[in-house]
Formats: sequence, structure tokens, C-alpha cells
Amino acid sequence: MGQEWRDRWREGRIGFHRDATHPALMRYWPRLGVRPGTKVLVPLCGKSLDMRWLARHDHPVLGIELAEEAIEQFVAEGDGAVSRYRQEPFTICRQGSVELWCGDFFHFHIEQAAEIGAFYDRAALIALPDATRQRYAFHLAQLIPPGSPGLLISLTRAPGDTGGPPYSTDAAEVRELFEPNFRITHLEDGEPEPGSGFRESAWALVRRGPRV
Repeated sequence: MGQEWRDRWREGRIGFHRDATHPALMRYWPRLGVRPGTKVLVPLCGKSLDMRWLARHDHPVLGIELAEEAIEQFVAEGDGAVSRYRQEPFTICRQGSVELWCGDFFHFHIEQAAEIGAFYDRAALIALPDATRQRYAFHLAQLIPPGSPGLLISLTRAPGDTGGPPYSTDAAEVRELFEPNFRITHLEDGEPEPGSGFRESAWALVRRGPRV
């Protein structure tokens, strides 16, 4: 799986990358009530412009990405000095208020997530095959403090289309994966994308448990 994503970035097969901020992020993030200054975790972030939008709206961002090519493209296409350092097993680039951690999301642990107070997932869940999605949902829950909000964008493919990535994740699976640890609110189902039949859905999540 990891090598497949590296190959996609190396070969420029990144049709999943959007060249503009996701409209659901702009529409629904303000409704989550995330306080300015709250650090936002963005798993499997690629070079998403959504991170720059979050940074412009007073949120430090911590993105985690396996493909070094994605991180290098992000900083090359941005403005400002880049600092680089290492926190095993990750190499880290910082540009402005965006930190990009290069490595395996499943090797990112709670001690490294101490300042995180929200999350945004537009391309992580749907990038993972069925056998890995439950592990992802559980690991994400371990990183997010009780009471903290997040925005999830899921995707379903046209009926009968079992390909991927991106993988189809319907509403029943989203609830099955996340309801044990999050309160979930369905926000919208988008229109099918012309040519692909993909339909995105937006969800607001809040980590269950007492706020510390």
C-alpha cells in the first residue's frame, strides 16, 4: 500500500488532489466551533491546499504523509522559509504554521499529538482498503482528546464499482467505524461527480468522553 502511494506521487498520478480548497471544508468547518489557535491533525494529507486554508484561519496544522514527494511539492508550491528536523521515526518540514510529518500514520503516537485539538480527514479513510479502515478509525480515536471535533469527507463509488483507491465507504460503514468513539452528525451528500460517479459525504465528529 505504501509503495503504491509513493509510486503515484513519483509518477504524477494524483487525480485525487484538488487544486482548490474543498467546498465542504469552507462550508462546515466554521460550524464545528473549533477555537482559533487549535492545532488540527490532517492524516494522509498529501499536498492538500485545505491545510493552507486551515492555517489562514488561525489553526496550526500537523499533516502526516507517507510520500516524501507530496511534502516536497507542498513546500515548493508555498511561500516562506522551510525548517527541517527529525522526531523518530518521522522527518518533519515546517513552513509557516504547517508541519508536515513524513512517515507512517500508524507510527504517530499520543505523545506526539499532545497539542492536537481537532482533525480533518478528506483523503485518509478513503485511501485505505477495507482491512485497514477499522485500524485507522481506532488509531485516530487514540490521538484525539475527548470533546474535540473533526470533519470527515467520505466517498461512495457508483453502484457495482468496487475499485480503488479511493475506496467506497458508505454511511453504514462510517457509522460502524466511528460511532464507538465519536458522536457523528451527517452533514450532506454531494452530487455525483460527472464522469466518475463518485459521491462525497460530509460528517461532523466529536470525540466521546469527558472534556479534560
